[in-house]
Amino acid sequence: MSTGCVNECCMGMFSLFFPLSISLLDTNTLLQRISLTILLGMSHHVAPLAYVATGLRSPCSCRAPHSFHSLQVSLVVNVASECGFTEEHYKDLQQIQRDYGPYHFNVLAFPCNQFGQQEPGSDKDIDSFVRRVYGVSFPLFSKIAVVGTGANNVYKYLVESSEMEPDWNFWKYLIDVDGKVVDAWGPKVSVREIRPKIAEMVRQIILKKKEEL
Repeated sequence: MSTGCVNECCMGMFSLFFPLSISLLDTNTLLQRISLTILLGMSHHVAPLAYVATGLRSPCSCRAPHSFHSLQVSLVVNVASECGFTEEHYKDLQQIQRDYGPYHFNVLAFPCNQFGQQEPGSDKDIDSFVRRVYGVSFPLFSKIAVVGTGANNVYKYLVESSEMEPDWNFWKYLIDVDGKVVDAWGPKVSVREIRPKIAEMVRQIILKKKEEL
């Protein structure tokens, strides 16, 4: 069972509590309401993000117990399998996930086929490809729209908060421990360039936890 898979469970939030149902296929009802922070459940850990999700689907149907870690940073990325930025981004995203995740940081990847039709495969195909080729272990959700009238609420929130809308694949939104958008970058900004900011945010989390011991 991959630690990047997202499993069906009920999630806690900082300000409110909503049931979060997670299973295979269909993300049309992914995000119904927006709040400060939720915890997205994964097989052995959770990641916070600034929205409330219901009907969240992943290409994994496995089930497992979870623990909760409320202090966490997230990097939300709209990904595509056939883009010129695919190889560099997936390799660097996996590396930063390996270095800082999963307890203080997580990449949250959302496949999207809106830009150049470069994510044409099914959810299962996408999941199989990125895990086989790039060894992806971070959460990979099913395909959504990130712009236009059909844009998922997660991206509506990210765009409204950052005032920056994706115009291609591999836009990256950095979310802090309070569920706020810290910054956003397009695909021409590499993951390596934003790595120092992520490293510092993770360092602050660790220092805070040590102070609370």
